[in-house]
Amino acid sequence: MTRQLTGLSLSDISAMASIAQQLDYPLSETSLQGCFGALYRVSGIRVVDELVGFCICQQIIDEVTLLDICVAPAYQGQGIGCQLLQDSQQAAKQANAVVIMLEVKASNLGAQRLYQKFGFEQTGKRPNYYQTPQGREDAILMDWRID
Repeated sequence: MTRQLTGLSLSDISAMASIAQQLDYPLSETSLQGCFGALYRVSGIRVVDELVGFCICQQIIDEVTLLDICVAPAYQGQGIGCQLLQDSQQAAKQANAVVIMLEVKASNLGAQRLYQKFGFEQTGKRPNYYQTPQGREDAILMDWRID
């Protein structure tokens, strides 16, 4: 399986939304359109010509917020999330950022383990932050400090 890491553009929104629809927090095409401004970095992984995962980061001055990493369910567990996260960390370093911040659902233990593997540490919690079909769920805040 040949993977290609690439920057994404507005022409990729439909494919991005299709991936997000398969996950438990679908992003609309309208929401995704707002992520292509000057402060954003949107990258993706393609297998052959198919977009199979993407990452959205926003940088304001020297702080990067990792807004989302989405990997199509059929491609999860194959290192695509790792590749997107490593690429985001490298890009943040090159852009002279001092921190990458993110939030993740408390129940998303797989994502938390991934972030911890790449040096992220829990810095806080937002109680009852996410609306879920079962009610509300906490958001775990995590930071990766760039030395």
